[in-house]
Amino acid sequence: MAELATIARPYAEALFQVARQADVTAWSQQIEALSQVAQNADVRQYADNPRVSADQVFHSVVEAAKVNLLPGVQNFLHAVIDNGRLAVLPEVAEQFHALVNASGGVADAEIYSAYPIEPQQLDEVIAVLEQRFGRKLAASVKLEPELIGGIRVVVGDEVLDTSVKARLDRMKVALSA
Repeated sequence: MAELATIARPYAEALFQVARQADVTAWSQQIEALSQVAQNADVRQYADNPRVSADQVFHSVVEAAKVNLLPGVQNFLHAVIDNGRLAVLPEVAEQFHALVNASGGVADAEIYSAYPIEPQQLDEVIAVLEQRFGRKLAASVKLEPELIGGIRVVVGDEVLDTSVKARLDRMKVALSA
């Protein structure tokens, strides 16, 4: 959805400029919580109801997010709601997160594993991956049993697949050629 990304970009950039002067981590957590609420179709439908005031929407979203918002985040949320852009909030949060990572030289890494990874093992894997990709990584692990064994790592548009499933697929192609 290029349109949502285009609409979200100025909000994310402005949010990042203000958050940079404060506690970016706290802002990031609060924006993520608001983003989770804004993804709910019922909340968006409620916000689009012309009989519901912007203040009612604001209080409903804050209550659903279950966070005590910083004053700057409150102002941001008011601006988003007043402009009828609540549906864009998840994309704003995603772009804001990307800006925060870029400023810190960090990239998101999704690690798919057939089995749970122990914290000590994960630290070792991340250290090796940081050397391989040449940057600091913020990793999240997702279980994917169909990999059979090994891991598949996605960093931006780069993929490193050392899973048993990938090896079997390569063998199948080699044998059938």
